Amino acid sequence: MRPIFDPQALPVIETDHRRAPLSAPRMRPDFIRHRLLSPPPWEPELTDESRVYDKSRGLREAAVLVPLVDRPDGLTVLLTERNANLTAHAGQISFPGGSRETYDADRIATALRETREEIGLDRDHIEVLGSLPDYITGTGFHVSPVVGLVRPGFTLQPDAGEVADVFEVPLAFLMDPSRHERRLFRWDGGERQFYAMPYPREDGGHWFIWGATAGMLRNLYHLLAA
Repeated sequence: MRPIFDPQALPVIETDHRRAPLSAPRMRPDFIRHRLLSPPPWEPELTDESRVYDKSRGLREAAVLVPLVDRPDGLTVLLTERNANLTAHAGQISFPGGSRETYDADRIATALRETREEIGLDRDHIEVLGSLPDYITGTGFHVSPVVGLVRPGFTLQPDAGEVADVFEVPLAFLMDPSRHERRLFRWDGGERQFYAMPYPREDGGHWFIWGATAGMLRNLYHLLAA
C-alpha cells in the first residue's frame, strides 16, 4: 500500500538556485515550437515517482495537455484543480487529461479529447507543438505530455464532477528554477523526493503544484534551457 502524506507539510530540502531562469526569447511561441520540432541533445530529469510504484500492478496509459496560453503579456500555463472527492489525484493541481480509450487514435487524440471533456477547451483553439518525455506516476499511470499552444478567445466549461477550478500561471514563474522546491517524505519503507512549485493565490494562499505536474514542468524547463 502506498503511504499517505500531506505534501504541503513536508520540509523543503533544496531550492534550485544553481540554474538560471529561462530568458524571455526562450519562452516565446516560435522558440518553443522550433525546440519541440528539433530538440537538441538533452536529458530528462528522473524523479522518485516510479520508485514508489508497484510495477507488478501494470501501468495505465494516459495523456495530458500542457496548455501554453498565448497572452499579450507572455505565455501562461493553464492548470486545473481536481475535485476533492475523486478516487485518483483528488484535490491535486493537474494538466487537463486522463486515461487513453481504445477509440483514441493516439496520445494526442487522448489529450485533446480529455481536455475538451474536462474543461470545455475545444481543439480549434489548440496548436499541438509536440510532446515531452513520457512520465510514470506513483499511482501507476504512464503519462504522455502533449504540449499545445492555446489561442485566446476560448470559453471554458469545466466538468463540475471532475474539476474544482481552472487557473493560469505565468510560464516565466514556472521556468524559474529558484521556484522549484525539492521536498522529502520519509516512511518506514523508504523515502521519496518530489518537486513542488507553490504559486501565490490572490486570497493569500498558494496553488500547490507538485508531483507529476511539477516533474513534467521541470522537464519542459530542461528542454527549453538546453
